[in-house]
Amino acid sequence: MTRRLTDRTGEVRELTDEDIERMRPMDEVLPANLKRAIGQRGAQRTPTKVKTSIRLSRDVIDHFKQDGDGWQRRIDQALKQYIREHGSD
Repeated sequence: MTRRLTDRTGEVRELTDEDIERMRPMDEVLPANLKRAIGQRGAQRTPTKVKTSIRLSRDVIDHFKQDGDGWQRRIDQALKQYIREHGSD
């Protein structure tokens, strides 16, 4: 007989080697819609960005970071706006 993984309060006990051996792959136990939602990225919707390293002044970085997460995206948007306004020449 197998032991429950949780006690009455819902606390999970430490897994044993037997527990690990009885585990089955996610593909065998989860429905398809849940498998898609766990750990799998969808199709890339925008063109892939290029990873690069660039030196910017501290005041530029501070300005974009002051609004929190997404600061690199905001710099990207600002540079795209500059290109639209000044051309790509």
